[in-house]
Amino acid sequence: METTSDKRPEWLKKLHDWRKEHVSDKMFLLILAFLVGLLSAVAAFVLHSMINVIVAMLTGRFTNDSVNWLYLVYPVIGIYLTSLFVRYIVRDNISHGITRILYAISSNKSRLKSHNTWSSVIASAITIGFGGSVGAEAPIVLTGSAIGSNLGQLFRMDRKTLMTLVGCGAAGAIAGIFKAPIAGLVFTLEVLLIDMTMSSLLPILVSCVTATCFTYILSGDAALFTFHLDNEWNVQRIPACLLLGIFCGLMSLYFIRTMSFAEGIFARFKDKPYVKLAIGGSMLSLLIFLFPSLFGEGYHSINLLLNGKTEADWAEILNNSLFAGHQSMLIVYVVLVLLTKVFATSATNGGGGCGGTFAPSLFVGCFSGFLFSRLWNIYQVGVYVPEKNFALMGMAGVMSGVMHAPLTGIFLIAELTGGYSLLLPLMIVSVSSYLTIIIFEPHSIYGARLAKEGKLLTHHTDHAALTLMSLDSVIERDYMAVNPDMELGQIVNKISRSRSTMLPVIDASGALLGEIDIMSIRKVMFRIELYHHFKASQLMQEPAATLRDSAPMTSVMRTFEATRADWLPVLNADGHLRGYISRQRLYTLYRKMVHDISED
Repeated sequence: METTSDKRPEWLKKLHDWRKEHVSDKMFLLILAFLVGLLSAVAAFVLHSMINVIVAMLTGRFTNDSVNWLYLVYPVIGIYLTSLFVRYIVRDNISHGITRILYAISSNKSRLKSHNTWSSVIASAITIGFGGSVGAEAPIVLTGSAIGSNLGQLFRMDRKTLMTLVGCGAAGAIAGIFKAPIAGLVFTLEVLLIDMTMSSLLPILVSCVTATCFTYILSGDAALFTFHLDNEWNVQRIPACLLLGIFCGLMSLYFIRTMSFAEGIFARFKDKPYVKLAIGGSMLSLLIFLFPSLFGEGYHSINLLLNGKTEADWAEILNNSLFAGHQSMLIVYVVLVLLTKVFATSATNGGGGCGGTFAPSLFVGCFSGFLFSRLWNIYQVGVYVPEKNFALMGMAGVMSGVMHAPLTGIFLIAELTGGYSLLLPLMIVSVSSYLTIIIFEPHSIYGARLAKEGKLLTHHTDHAALTLMSLDSVIERDYMAVNPDMELGQIVNKISRSRSTMLPVIDASGALLGEIDIMSIRKVMFRIELYHHFKASQLMQEPAATLRDSAPMTSVMRTFEATRADWLPVLNADGHLRGYISRQRLYTLYRKMVHDISED
């Protein structure tokens, strides 16, 4: 279970030796899962406490019946302070928290950097506290996963155990933030795509329960959202639920596509941080000034829609805005907020802030559900539907679509609000949304970027094995190269020392010109009189195919299957030879990886 390399302090080595003698591997994994759950809960509590303190300091004196010009200033300051913190203290990219976890699992042996255990907490607290329109969940999930990964690395755990501990951290973070242990477990299964084998299920459950219990101890019984069911669901609302699910799926599509488009624009200014700050900061400040509901995570507005019963209750979301006092403009305001939320989120992260899309998807879902039900009732499309119930179901619908995680959407919203009596309509909306979004987007907002690179881990064992394999681990760099002017006699001398049946022919710059197959020159290689009559350029042939060193392993495997070659050269972007891959070695490592994944 532990690796052999050991440069740890003496006290840690002694602890390790004592553990090996007195505590079994399975029991020790459960102990680590408990610690990960505890630390994840503490991290979540610290982050939310920091955000609440900053928000109270900045907005405590705001009035509800007029605009507040400081909305034009706070977001820019928050993004600027965050970017300074990241650039000069962290000195590493900490954005896209959940995508970073997926990358670590698939391409970095589940290893996350040590600064990820704290850097995202501070950066996101500054961003969100000053009004950044993002969520704290993804940074906490990254923090929890980093805690699990670094604990595993500290005790020299193998890759499979590290992956489980990363899952424990993510599950514990979700369970701790929302006091929803089942949702934490399901999130790890659906979003991080970690298989729930018996060896990983129990540690993740331990982490979820531990994080939830300690969150109750630290923050009390209060739920993140309050919801009281006033109107029981009945089967006559099934058509409305189905249509709401489709609407949420389309809103999820809008969310994903617009987010990708906006990120692409900010990516053009990758090396111009002050340009990004100017664009992102000014866009965010203007949007928050016009629509204060976009300030921070937006949970206050969600609670207003989940608990409102009359137009006057819902109209409270107009407070602090130019729309304040104009109750008739409620639907217009909701539509505008719904459409601009994704731009506010993109501007926050694109401008240099730090936060996730978890809370924005809940926000968009709540507003989508409320808008759908409000229009349904105004135009009397069918049987009356309670707006607060549909706002709740909309949260599950958009989350299911954006994250491609219907079970997470169902159980999170049910646990979060105590809305178990709405479990069936939550299922209808979440599944309808998911089935709608997959028509247009096969991957979640977190996995799309990695899927394009062929680095997304899935539950398909064969694909997962290839994803976890590293191209560098199968490249053989001990090859005998020849130049195009080398004579046959010298080539034969090279062949006597070569370990493969292929000799690459390369020029002075290292570019591959062709290769000599030993088997194809058997007729001439033993005739000494021909040793000065043939040169490498005359004997070489085109390789069956070439591989790029950036190619995903799935592409490498398909190339071998198509060509049936025993050896294939690997080139870098400049066409220079990096080495060869042997089909025999590739298949041997592949079978071993499949065995390791399948082993319980």
